[in-house]
Amino acid sequence: MFSSLYNINIEPLYAGLTDLIKNILICVLKMNEGLTGVERHEDDGGTCEDESQEEAEVARPLVSETEGSNTEVSEPSVCAGLVDTGEPNTELGHSDRQTWSRQMDFIMSCVGFAVGLGNVWRFPYLCYKNGGGVFLIPYILMVFFGGIPVFFLEIALGQFMKQGGVATWNIAPLFKGLGLASMVIVFFCNTYYIMVLVWGLYFLAHSFTSPLPWATCGHEWNTVNCTTNFSRVCFNQSLSPSPLNVSSLNHSASCQEPTGLRSSVMEFWERKVLRLSGGLDEVGDISGYMVLCLLATWVIVYFCIWKGVKSAGKVVYFTALFPYLVLVVLFVHGVSLPGALNGIIYYLKPDWSKLSEAQVWIDAATQIFFSYAIGLGALTALGSYNRFNNNCYQDAFILALINSGTSFFAGFVVFSVLGFMAAEQGVDISNVAESGPGLAFIAYPKAVSLMPLSPLWAVLFFLMLLVLGLDSQFVGVEGFITGIMDMLPPKSFIGSLRREIVVAICCFTCFTIDLSMVTEGGMYVFQLFDYYSASGITLLWQAFWECVVVAWVYGADRFMDDVACMIGYRPLPYMKWCWSYVTPVVCMGVFFFHVVNYKRLVYNAVYVYPWWGEVLGWFLALSSMLCIPLTVLYKLLHCKGSLMERWQHLTTPIWGRHHLEFLPHENEARLLPKAEENKTTLLYESVI
Repeated sequence: MFSSLYNINIEPLYAGLTDLIKNILICVLKMNEGLTGVERHEDDGGTCEDESQEEAEVARPLVSETEGSNTEVSEPSVCAGLVDTGEPNTELGHSDRQTWSRQMDFIMSCVGFAVGLGNVWRFPYLCYKNGGGVFLIPYILMVFFGGIPVFFLEIALGQFMKQGGVATWNIAPLFKGLGLASMVIVFFCNTYYIMVLVWGLYFLAHSFTSPLPWATCGHEWNTVNCTTNFSRVCFNQSLSPSPLNVSSLNHSASCQEPTGLRSSVMEFWERKVLRLSGGLDEVGDISGYMVLCLLATWVIVYFCIWKGVKSAGKVVYFTALFPYLVLVVLFVHGVSLPGALNGIIYYLKPDWSKLSEAQVWIDAATQIFFSYAIGLGALTALGSYNRFNNNCYQDAFILALINSGTSFFAGFVVFSVLGFMAAEQGVDISNVAESGPGLAFIAYPKAVSLMPLSPLWAVLFFLMLLVLGLDSQFVGVEGFITGIMDMLPPKSFIGSLRREIVVAICCFTCFTIDLSMVTEGGMYVFQLFDYYSASGITLLWQAFWECVVVAWVYGADRFMDDVACMIGYRPLPYMKWCWSYVTPVVCMGVFFFHVVNYKRLVYNAVYVYPWWGEVLGWFLALSSMLCIPLTVLYKLLHCKGSLMERWQHLTTPIWGRHHLEFLPHENEARLLPKAEENKTTLLYESVI
């Protein structure tokens, strides 16, 4: 299926199509005599002070000149000037920006970032919960009408604009709040997501002993109710709407036997790792061991990205490929265990009646946006380091296939082990099926403890968990750093700092915030971040506006022309239809479903968060969502002229210096800024 998409530009067809497009564009340019140059907006009734400063700092917007008329915005895409070069095979888009050493660095980085813990611990449970193999029908539809279009949009936008998550929205400066919103979301993700790696590192450090510490009772953290007879304790199968599903970490009180017995795994998790307090208002002490794990994890992240894409592009080869090696080893071992076949049948057994339930389709759409890492700005940052003529269209389909294929394969790994676990305990698989951290830190450690050579499999599993989350973490931090560096004026004090110092400042800031999550009440803080800051609501809101701005403000056809300028041919029309209609409708439909079905945050099916805790959570959510409307309002109010003039000026793209190569040669001199015009003004976005 995918090969047919990639063979669109076969040599005969491509040559003819190139000549046709070239001739059409030449005719259009000859007819449009007004498109003769590029001129800077003057500070008159229709300009904005802050935008003119941005133009002096970054580049100049394309405008047209007509004799006897005022300066107006040029509608054709920036690539229109290419038709005058007469060199269709010219290498495009050289700039001073760093690029990947080889294109496989980009592929591996995207795989490392987008393929994460959600593929392993969330998709298999959703598939089982929503009708087995039947769930693949809505999932694949959501991939093609929601996941791939936005995934491709973000990568192509970064590659075309050669900027990070914020500055890339110079393509429509009025909506630069989209970039700010993505920066806020990815900052929150970087802050709390690393805690999963900290817990994984802590489990890994305790996996080198035999027997495993969570497999037996009698330790200092155990209570008199501790038991190793796992069949007497069952677990909650509820699925939280949050990305990591921390609600499934603990078993429901209604599921316990009257005797109040608790498994040794649960007590190790709650009393040793978390040292869980009674609520959000009971902070408690900081765990010294967890602080060391937290510090070690942030140090690893820092040295993975401190030199930029040159260093991250090398590290990601290991961090992206090693989890696949471990998954294959665990799969081979899992299918050889007794009861594995029953687990796999449970995973794939179709229940066609599930297709009529709205929740199944909502779960499919939500999982796509989570697992594809859409709306975080990191994909845009990664794409900005591509060569200008890289075939990002082909890359988007390849990466989507790898991402979804990993999710599907991980289901066999997980449910083969859960089938073995159910057979050993003599219970139904539905009693052991878990999702989220409940799978990683309760169900799977328990299953490992029942295997021969349990320390070996525990080390492999938690090492895979650590590496799988590590590349998602440091690529997310890299995307955040890229956005910060692109926002800062180059001649300001902060902008002149070495990259290593900026990375250190960001890592230290996140580390300081994370100290609140290694306290006795840290799990409650973690769940607040997980449930609100990067929830389905914020990501869907972000993806909706990305499609609307590109398709309806900048222009879907115009952006398709820009993509054709980069890769040599126009993508399938279905991309344009998805950006314009299908994907925004899907995003808003799922968004309103989440809003209408909103429930108060509850932990362990017992503890209800206080009102001030929910207020704090909504502050985390709205801090990103409000960036978009507030920035639009701010820019419109600080513009001069009529509303139409303000709109026209603020939606005029601000092209980067690298776009000089795509303009007619006679216009290049007018686009270059004068030396005395370069200012060190701290932009409004930088202050934010």
